[in-house]
This record gives sequence, structure tokens and C-alpha cells, in this order.
Amino acid sequence: MEVTRETGLRKVSSRCSIPEMDDFDLSRLLDKPRLNIERKRSFDERSLSELSIGLTRGGLDTFDSTYSPGVRSGFNTPASSARNSFEPHPMVADAWEALRKSMVYFRGQPVGTIAAVDHASEEVLNYDQVFVRDFVPSALAFLMNGEPDIVKNFLLKTLYLQGWEKRIDRFKLGEGVMPASFKVLHDPVRKTESLVADFGESAIGRVAPVDSGFWWIILLRAYTKSTGDLTLAETPECQKGMRLILALCLSEGFDTFPTLLCADGCSMIDRRMGVYGYPIEIQSLFFMALRCALSMLKHDAEGKEFIERIVKRLHALSFHMRSYFWLDFQQLNDIYRYKTEEYSHTAVNKFNVIPDSIPEWVFDFMPTRGGYFIGNVSPAKMDFRWFALGNCVAILSSLATPEQSIAIMDLLEERWDELVGEMPLKIAYPAIESHEWRIVTGCDPKNTRWSYHNGGSWPVLLWLITAACIKTGRPQIARRAIELAESRLLKDSWPEYYDGKLGRYVGKQARKYQTWSIAGYLVAKMMLEDPSHLGMISLEEDKQMKPMLKRSSSWNC
Repeated sequence: MEVTRETGLRKVSSRCSIPEMDDFDLSRLLDKPRLNIERKRSFDERSLSELSIGLTRGGLDTFDSTYSPGVRSGFNTPASSARNSFEPHPMVADAWEALRKSMVYFRGQPVGTIAAVDHASEEVLNYDQVFVRDFVPSALAFLMNGEPDIVKNFLLKTLYLQGWEKRIDRFKLGEGVMPASFKVLHDPVRKTESLVADFGESAIGRVAPVDSGFWWIILLRAYTKSTGDLTLAETPECQKGMRLILALCLSEGFDTFPTLLCADGCSMIDRRMGVYGYPIEIQSLFFMALRCALSMLKHDAEGKEFIERIVKRLHALSFHMRSYFWLDFQQLNDIYRYKTEEYSHTAVNKFNVIPDSIPEWVFDFMPTRGGYFIGNVSPAKMDFRWFALGNCVAILSSLATPEQSIAIMDLLEERWDELVGEMPLKIAYPAIESHEWRIVTGCDPKNTRWSYHNGGSWPVLLWLITAACIKTGRPQIARRAIELAESRLLKDSWPEYYDGKLGRYVGKQARKYQTWSIAGYLVAKMMLEDPSHLGMISLEEDKQMKPMLKRSSSWNC
């Protein structure tokens, strides 16, 4: 292949589309045939409203009609139109060079990228490991650049690690748990290499990564979409790996809700931040992983059993999330007027939320147009904080209805200073401080107000907000966010996160040359330049999962 030195991007010929099963009418899942649809038109010929991957053409409204072959994402491709093209920023070449320096090799094959290549930092900690969640934007960058081998190797190596026996002290973890991270160990004497994995037994707080398995399934689908290689997902090993992950989260217990009950620190927010219970990030990833698995599981005896369980869970989960996690002006007003201590199935205040527990800030924060999925809902508890990753994934997975997706974008525009500021994007808003910070975080010195997970600004989220913007037909929001990032990221040596209410200051403990900050920027640039890449990580709404809900005024744009 010819390599373009200026940008570090390969020239790869366009490849044909692949069969897609993402957007089945769930009630007729077992009867739908597979279709092969060629992508014949460039995005130049399509309106921005069609950048959402589900195009309703010729009766194919329940199928994903836009495909993501691993085409070269340079900046002179036919997909670049006058409407949404831009010249390559000088920092693109630097970003590719930095990304390639982070690559990890095992027995001569690339298997991932380490978390950070910060030579100036005295403490390495675990930043020299390959994290499952951290590798996702790197993987997408390589797929968009026509380099799928590293992604395939990563998927297979983590699948191999899943099969290990996992113990913390004397307790054995579930068979399907995916590692949080792994490391390649070199033995210079024996001249051998081996892998060592962390399933949470070495992590701060000793919490198993609930999100790793979901990201693995989502990335497997992205690889399949990008390459057209159906054989990897159809191997017995990958099929078993998916079933093991699904068995963990679809098991029956004492739950009265379809959401997943989780401990603090089990996802990107991997420290104590009061997100225990039913955090929006996990629920959105859970929903997306279920839908991705649905498109890849074989219809054999074992696969059919899981398919039936997934279909039932998706219906229940989508209704629950759209009904009880959604907040807009009207819903906030309704909660404010709730009666308490209601008994019977006709109760309006089903979780017995005390209106006096609504924080003061949310009344000023909530615009008349706009809305979002709140952070957590459980008995007598509603966490009204905004969490970026959960809301972006809700849009990409179509957990959010089209109306809700638009409302989330409206909120982002209306509260730009609070949620974006001078560096995209706030991981959570607002920060908790003073006595609440002491109680919720346990006086965590890393999660002080407007720092790290407590209201810090994370450049890696740029790729997620860009994807959400493209799907909702609002690329101008993404372009504005990317321009903000370009004014600082390279000059500041690609920090892990920024501090302050507006995200003006490099984080007090932020690693430099953080790999997912680099990869997140590259993925955002490539998606905005060629929106067909969106198909890798986006799913169109399934019409059968739309609950009969009364629309609030904020949904009418």
C-alpha cells in the first residue's frame, strides 16, 4: 500500500458493503432475510439530514443502508464536499506520528496502543498498559485509515485473556469478564514474550470493568462493518465470547428494573464518584452492546436462546430509560410537583423521589428547549448530573429517540459554556464540592472540583460528540468543538484532561501524550471529513422499541 507521509494515512481502495442486521424489526427477528446493499453514492449528494445512518429508501427503512468500508480518510477524497470539507490541520500529521509511537507489539504483531507515552512523568502506574476502553478510539482511527490488522489482533488477544481464570483474593470472577487492561512482558534472558492481564485485581478500588465487555462487542461490530470480514465474528471463539459476556448481564436475579446494577468505578469514571447503582454510561453501553450482539450472533441453538433474551431485554430497557431517565423542562416541572409515599401500581412517583432532593443548580441549568438522560435513577434517588459519554452513546445506539437526540443537541448548544467551555468536553456536570465532595468521593485528592472525573474536560470525548453531531445532522457543532481542541491540544502535548470550570488549564495530574486524546481527535476529524465512517459506531432506531410516551414541549423543534 502507498503511504501518505504528510498525514500518516494510507491509500486504500473502496471496498464493497457488507450484510447488515443491526436494524431488524425485533418482533420479526427470526424471519428477516439478509441484504447486500452497495454504497453507490458519495455523501456529496446527500443532505446533512441523511448523515444519520438509517436512510429510508425503497422500503428499507429498518435496515442500515450506509456502510463503512475501510476507505482512506485523507482530506482530498470524493466524500469531501464544499459543504463539510476542510484542509488537513498541521497537527494531523503529529497526531498520527504520536499514535504510532504508542503501538504495542506481541511476537511481532501489533496488538494495541498503550494509554500514554509520557516520558516526562516519573510515575508510570498503569499508563503503560493496553486498556480495552482506551483502545476503542485508536481502533476506530486505524479502521478508518484502512489498517484493520491491529484491531483484529486486539480482539483476538483480549478474547484469549477472557478465558483465563480470574480471582481477587479467594473470590472467582465470572467467566465472561473481559480485562480492564493487559501488558506485554519481555523476558530478555529467555527471549520470550507473554501477556499479563488486569481484571480489576490491581485496579484502584479493586473494581471489575463492567464496560470492557460492552466495548469489545461494539468494536467487533465496528471491525466487521469496516472490513466486510464476517468470518471473525462468526468464529466459534467470538460467538462464545459474546455469549459469555451476555450471560453475565442477562442473568436473572432480584432486579426489578431492566438496567444493570453496578459498583462505583466500573467504567471510564473508575474512581468513587457517586455513580453506583444504575449509571447512564453503563446502561447506554449495555443497550448498544445488546444491539451489536444481536446483529452478529448466529441463529444456531445457543445463539437463538440469547437472541430471544436480548430482544425481550431491549424492549424493557428502552422503555425504562426513555421513560424514567429522560429529563427536560416539562419533566423537571412534573418531578418538582411530585407527591410522595404513593402506594399501588397507579403511582406517578414510582421511585418515591422526594422533590426537596432536587438540587438547586438544575432549575437554572435546564433550558426550555433541550433535555438529557440523567446520571442515575434508583429508589428514592435521582442523580441529575449530566454525563457526556452516556448521552452520546444513547444517541449513537438509538437508545435516545430521534426527538430526544435533537433535544440533547439543543441542550449542548444552549449550555455550551458549561458543557464545552474552552476545551471539549465535560465528562460530568456540575462538579461536586465542599461537604458533598467529602461524602461522595471520600475526600479523593484527584477528583477535586472541576478536575479529572469531577467536572474535568476530556479531549477523548471529541470523537463521541462528533459522531452524535453527525448522526443528528448538526456537524457545525462538531466543527466548532474540533476547532477549540485544535487551538490547544498539540501545544499542550495532548493532555489526558483539563481542569477548571471552562477547561482552561491542563489537568493537575494529567498525563501528556495521552493516546486516546490523540486518537479521539483523529477519529473526529476523519468522521467529519467522511461521514460514511459513522456507520461503524452508529445504529438506527428500531421502530418496534418506541414507547408510547407523551412528547414534551422541548422535543418540538
